[in-house]
Amino acid sequence: MIALNAAAHLDSLAAVLPAGARDKKWLENPAITDKLWPATMETFEMTLVSGALAVLFGLLLGLALVTTGKRGRHPNRFVYEVLSQIVNIGRSLPFIILMVAILPLTRVIAGSSLGWEAACVPLTVGAIPFYARLVETAVNNVEAGKVEAALMMGASSNQITWGVLVREALPTLIQSATVTLITLLGYSAMAGAVGGGGLGDLAVQYGFQRNQTDVMIVTVVLIVLIVGVIQLVGDMLSRLVDHR
Repeated sequence: MIALNAAAHLDSLAAVLPAGARDKKWLENPAITDKLWPATMETFEMTLVSGALAVLFGLLLGLALVTTGKRGRHPNRFVYEVLSQIVNIGRSLPFIILMVAILPLTRVIAGSSLGWEAACVPLTVGAIPFYARLVETAVNNVEAGKVEAALMMGASSNQITWGVLVREALPTLIQSATVTLITLLGYSAMAGAVGGGGLGDLAVQYGFQRNQTDVMIVTVVLIVLIVGVIQLVGDMLSRLVDHR
């Protein structure tokens, strides 16, 4: 009797489901076949665009911290403290709060608060202070003797900054950029959950809200693979420029 009731329940459930859902095989989900590749490209675009901007402006901000610090070429305690507090505040804000807080700025820059282009704004703003502090740490670890040797040879401030400090710290700067990109990849998934597109949006809309396990598994595996590739490329570039 119990077996008959269970069979009847399964038959009634199958009758309620649409034909496509009953016949669909694992990984033949339209969310995977039609939406996975566009979502992956949006994640790549968010991560690479915001990563490139964060590395550029974060490098400049980090060098400004080094230059105005105690060991810098132009020490200025007031300027250093102002920049340092800006970096500290930027690093302490949770990303989801930062996204909401700068929505007006996002609309001005991107013209909208939705889509991967809009998500690049808070991603970049959040990553700049993160990378700047890593730059400051990496550059400050350059041996003082190399700077002194360059000064004795008559090097200018720009030559010392770019030819000595940045050049000697380049392997660590690349490793720091790798960490920043991986962090941005995680942030991009969070941005997708609130309308930023990408794999995060796909995982939330289909994997979680519609309980499609195959979508959730595929997106998680894909993100893990992307992180592995970023780390591998970053390690290779770091070893390539390391002349020590």
